[in-house]
Amino acid sequence: MSVSLRKPGKFESNPLDTGGIAAIRRHGRGAQTNRSGRFEPISYQPADDGWGSLAELEALSTEVQEVPARRIITRNDSPDIGFDRSINPYRGCEHGCIYCFARPTHAFLGLSPGLDFETKLFAKTNAAQALERELADPSYRVETIAIGTNTDPYQPIERRYRIMRRILEVLSAANHPVGIVTKSALVLRDLDILKSMADRGLVKVALSVTTLDRKLARAMEPRASTPEKRLETLERLVDAGIPAAVMVAPVIPGLNDMEMERILERAAAIGVKNAGYVLLRLPLEIGDLFTEWLKANCPDRASRVLSLMRSTRGGKLYDAKWGERMRGDGPYAWMIGRRFELAAKRLGLNESSVELRTDLFTPPSLPGQQLSLL
Repeated sequence: MSVSLRKPGKFESNPLDTGGIAAIRRHGRGAQTNRSGRFEPISYQPADDGWGSLAELEALSTEVQEVPARRIITRNDSPDIGFDRSINPYRGCEHGCIYCFARPTHAFLGLSPGLDFETKLFAKTNAAQALERELADPSYRVETIAIGTNTDPYQPIERRYRIMRRILEVLSAANHPVGIVTKSALVLRDLDILKSMADRGLVKVALSVTTLDRKLARAMEPRASTPEKRLETLERLVDAGIPAAVMVAPVIPGLNDMEMERILERAAAIGVKNAGYVLLRLPLEIGDLFTEWLKANCPDRASRVLSLMRSTRGGKLYDAKWGERMRGDGPYAWMIGRRFELAAKRLGLNESSVELRTDLFTPPSLPGQQLSLL
């Protein structure tokens, strides 16, 4: 199924564009606006003085600020996710996925969860060194570290900064298990490390495939790898013997949920054995950002999508209730869950889970650190 997308004119400003950012300036970006974050006492927006000067401004460029990290492992005690620690090499994400639930974190920096989130990025350039220090701490207890659960570790700036590769080198040297989630074919750059870790039972990789429609993917997640490229990446990982899974995430009722079975079929056909799904989450500023995007790009189905979303969240666009925020509630959410289960069973997916090893862990030895006598 192909989704009809509205294509704005070269200098057009969307009537819903309260941030006043013309289409030509935000070309290749996901958000329509750059509205202020929830903690800002004053809201700013560009205003044209009548000379058309806003149309003369250059396209928004990606700015990266290098920041040192005091600690790099983030802990959580959430009851509805399967890990208790994660690493985020970057803050902000150039992929520009309009639905990204990490967007609201930019408000803590005094920046917009809109266009700032995908154009003003922060690279934790000392992440590998910070990780070594934390793994070497005598009190550290090993469990799988998740990477890519917030912002994508293989977003485009990783080509230049190579932070993720250095993190993998540290984890591999310490025999530490890691689970990776990405939308980027750039993960194949590190196939040598991933293959070595897979041989020791230390890594699994999941690719998120939201749609098979190139036009929808381009509008919804503009700088992520194409759907076909992600499936090719999954095939390369499987061929290399690396445990690989497909994530149909997020599932957006009325927009991409009808593609779920086809995505699972394509993944199963190339040898993928595990799969998962997550219902669209719209916390805090994302609700307004997604609504703007939907009305600008899919005006013919916007009302239906929003109505279906509310039907899965108790009449609201989002409900953060534990146990339901990933799957939703109500008949439509139930139907999506049963469709996934039936398709996975028919295709032989999720018949077994991948358990990573923790017994091989060897803490790093830091310069000047006393060596163990045993």
